[in-house]
Amino acid sequence: MKTQRPDTKQLTLMGLLTAIIIVFSFTPIGSVPIGPLVITLNIIPVALAAVILGPVGGAAMGAVFGILSFLQCIGIGVPSGMGAILFGINPVLAFIQRFVPRVLDGLLLGFIYKGASKLFGGYAACFVTGFCSAFLNTLFFMSALVLLFGNTEYVQELIAGRNILVFICSFVGINAVFEMITSTILTGAIGSALLKAKLIAPIKKESHLKKALAE
Repeated sequence: MKTQRPDTKQLTLMGLLTAIIIVFSFTPIGSVPIGPLVITLNIIPVALAAVILGPVGGAAMGAVFGILSFLQCIGIGVPSGMGAILFGINPVLAFIQRFVPRVLDGLLLGFIYKGASKLFGGYAACFVTGFCSAFLNTLFFMSALVLLFGNTEYVQELIAGRNILVFICSFVGINAVFEMITSTILTGAIGSALLKAKLIAPIKKESHLKKALAE
């Protein structure tokens, strides 16, 4: 089975997405305040990379996001208060907590886009990928926080005796909902535009009849 190599247009788009995520991380542009909430846009380039180049592209962009997120822990780019505290507790675990969830997110998004394209078509798959990008990013980030730092005094104070699931839901709160909505709309719209412009190779939708015959 041959592996499809990225063409010049796809590599150009990946370079552009990398530049965008760097700008998002080093300036306030990537953080959109909505009342008391702050919506991060860094997950959108990761989702689009997964749409453009599949799991490999998604994982690569997730790695870029993860590294930049870790640098924020030490004051490079837009500072992260929580990141600085976690870095002070354990720098290695702080890197893992910031890096691994983003790579895993991007990797899985590539498979999600491919699967959703075969089921619903490319345009709908872009919106599905956008939603999953925000959802999985929150799920993996918070799971890594609890797994790696759950026994620390800092996180125990945040949990305050609550059930872990209740803590995660209350901690991310409505902020995560707005991120999912934003990522779904923007990833879906941009991905659909790229498909329409033929800058992304479409994945053929499998008919139920063809699938049944194959079985």
